[in-house]
Amino acid sequence: MYADLRTLVAEANRAIERAGLVTLSFGNVSGVDRDAGILLIKPSGIPCSRVEPADLVAVALDDGRVVEGSRRPSTDTPTHRLLYAEFPEIGGIVHTHSSFATSWAQAGREIPVLGTTHADYFRGSVLVSRVLDPAEIEGDYEWATGQVIAETVRANDRTPEDSPAVLVRSHGPFSWGPSPAAAVDVAVALEAIAAMAWRSLTIDSAQQPIAPELLTRHFARKHGRDAYYGQEDVVTDSAGVESRKRQSEEGRSG
Repeated sequence: MYADLRTLVAEANRAIERAGLVTLSFGNVSGVDRDAGILLIKPSGIPCSRVEPADLVAVALDDGRVVEGSRRPSTDTPTHRLLYAEFPEIGGIVHTHSSFATSWAQAGREIPVLGTTHADYFRGSVLVSRVLDPAEIEGDYEWATGQVIAETVRANDRTPEDSPAVLVRSHGPFSWGPSPAAAVDVAVALEAIAAMAWRSLTIDSAQQPIAPELLTRHFARKHGRDAYYGQEDVVTDSAGVESRKRQSEEGRSG
C-alpha cells in the first residue's frame, strides 16, 4: 500500500545520504498520508543509502502503532508524529546529524541571518530549542522532542513555513516541507547556511545580521501570495478548472 508515497520517501532517504548529510545511519526521512492517517518512515538503524520502498514502515498518526511493515520504525518516529499533528501543512520531515547544523545545535546557538541565502529560506534566525528537563528526557523523550520543536517555533512568533527547521539543542536539526523532497531541500540548504555562517563569523566575529528590509524582500520573493521566484505551471483540477501554481527550483509551491 501507499506505493507512490513509498517511492517518494525512499528516494528522499537516499537523497540525504547523497547530499552528505548523513553519517552511518544517523538520519531519517518520513512522509505523511493524512487521508490514510499514516506516516511512512525509515526503519531504525538502516543506512539511508540502502532504503527501498518496501523497507519503509507505516505508522498510525493517532497512536503510533505499526500498521504495515515487519521492521521497527525509526526511534525518532514519535517526534515526526508530533510535528505532523502540530503542523498540518507539512508533508515531509527530515532529521539528520549533519556536521555544521549539528555543531550549532550542540553549541546551543541560533544561526543568525548573515546573508540572503539564509533569508531565502528563513524569516529570521534558525531557531534552537531549549534544554529538555530531566522529566522530559526520562519520560516520553522522542515525543517531548517534538513538543519542544513546536514550542520553539510558536514562542518566537514563527510558522512552519517561515521557520522550516529547528536545531534541537544538543541533538541536531529537524527540517520539514510540503513534501519529503521539499524537506530534503530545506535540510540541504540548512547545512549550507550553517557552514556559511560559521565561516563568516570566523572571518569577522563582529559581523552583524543583514538589514531587515533585505531579509523581508528575499524571503517574500519565494514565499506567500506575492512570491515571484520560479515558474508558474498551469494545473487542471479534477473538475477541469485551470489554475496557476508557482513551481520553484526547490520543488516548493505557493
